[in-house]
Amino acid sequence: MLADPYPTRLNDYRAPLPRREPVVHARNQRRWEGPLDEVALSRYERDGFLWFNGFFSRDRIEPFFEELNEMAKDEELMRSEQVIKDPNNGAIRSVFGMHRFSEHFDRMTRDPRILGMVRQLLGSEVYIHQSRINDKYGFQGSGFDWHSDFETWHAEDGMPRMRAVSASLMLTDNNEFNGPLMLIPGSHRHFVPCMGETPEANWQESLKAQEVGVPDQQALARLAEHGGIQAPKGPAGSLLLFECNTLHASNENMSPWPRSNLFFVYNSVDNTLDEPYAAPSRRPEFLATREDIEPLTMHDDFPELSGQGVEPLR
Repeated sequence: MLADPYPTRLNDYRAPLPRREPVVHARNQRRWEGPLDEVALSRYERDGFLWFNGFFSRDRIEPFFEELNEMAKDEELMRSEQVIKDPNNGAIRSVFGMHRFSEHFDRMTRDPRILGMVRQLLGSEVYIHQSRINDKYGFQGSGFDWHSDFETWHAEDGMPRMRAVSASLMLTDNNEFNGPLMLIPGSHRHFVPCMGETPEANWQESLKAQEVGVPDQQALARLAEHGGIQAPKGPAGSLLLFECNTLHASNENMSPWPRSNLFFVYNSVDNTLDEPYAAPSRRPEFLATREDIEPLTMHDDFPELSGQGVEPLR
């Protein structure tokens, strides 16, 4: 049995490890040419994310609010494990598996521009590994501690390699006051092992407040001193693409303005899940897709997108 290239959830400290996979997987592969130019690809390789201000119009995202209001009336759904409540106030913090029961969400994951970029970055067909909405209500939405998604997906879901991309779509304006996502540029080039064994059914607590799978503060400080911290901000409809190993976090919402973001995680069809590398059992399907994996096909009902580019902010 081969040794795990990314050991984590350990009993003793380990220094950060170098990344083993490329960041852009489709270099010099004509089949996976896409809408991102060389400048954008180089920026993604350097920083681990790309920000697109006002990527969608407000008209395109407004149907999500109607759908979310209907979901809130579904008592069975609200009682399910797919809905995570805020540990401080009991408000909805996250709803997982959105692409399974939301037609609007499913169509959005198949938007030609987004799907074209993701295929280009991952160099393969892709499927949805996880989807969710994260809510932070005004004056009360709690934050998310620093973490690498890949560390969790590797340890608890068995994702073998760093070959996934998260797309975060802003349903509301994201500003400096309502807890925008913070990222450490360049951190995706290092895997930071975490301390502490994974408890059984850790996800039931970690999705409310993460304690296991949080990087060492000294390692975080060194990476932040080198790369800084950025918090992309912009209007509703903006889009953030970030690499699965980019360290990120967010503060509490101390403003009166809500912050709601959709997340859909694309994984390569060549990077499907194995058994967890550092957890006693698999997490539920709504957190980590294992069954009925089908490569995504593009939706053709985005007429306003024809002829438009995908120029990220520099």
